[in-house]
Amino acid sequence: MRTSSTGRLVAVLVATLVALLVQVTVLPPFAWEVGGLGVVPDVVLLVVVASALATDTRYGMLTGFFAGLLLDLAPPADHVAGRWALALMVVGYVVGRLAHDDTADVGRLELDGTRRPPVTLVLAAAAGGSFVGTSVYALSGLFLGDSSATVGDLLEVALVALVLDTLAALLVVPATYWLFRRLGRDRVAQGLWART
Repeated sequence: MRTSSTGRLVAVLVATLVALLVQVTVLPPFAWEVGGLGVVPDVVLLVVVASALATDTRYGMLTGFFAGLLLDLAPPADHVAGRWALALMVVGYVVGRLAHDDTADVGRLELDGTRRPPVTLVLAAAAGGSFVGTSVYALSGLFLGDSSATVGDLLEVALVALVLDTLAALLVVPATYWLFRRLGRDRVAQGLWART
């Protein structure tokens, strides 16, 4: 995707802040109780997945780290700070590597010169990112003694989170891509589009 660095940064900030607000204010009343834990779609994780798909591994990792740090500090955080930062940074790395290593130009070419990934790639990236992110978060909690849940409960939570995140990706990833196109367009690409 051709984007200016300032526009891309603004798009990621807007998407991350909106996702964070939705995740901590709107979704908790609709949480699915699994093993004594409330599970909601991880909208912030899906913004990291979209960022890694739209840009590259490095940008996906940075987005994951800062989005995770915001999630660690947002109320009602009841865990050791840094667990979500680590988990989402790993998600950004894994999704970025898998999406961009062997496929130079994945997806349908849009009129503005950007590429939109196929739905199968979005769903696979969301499912993989959800499993990796939830697993890293849960395992870090076990290692730090920060979680009272059992391994069986955590596996059940990871599976439910995977399903919810994969379904939510059908809405969140295209919305994040739309923000990238609207706020992150390179002026050169706009000039080319105007001439055609």
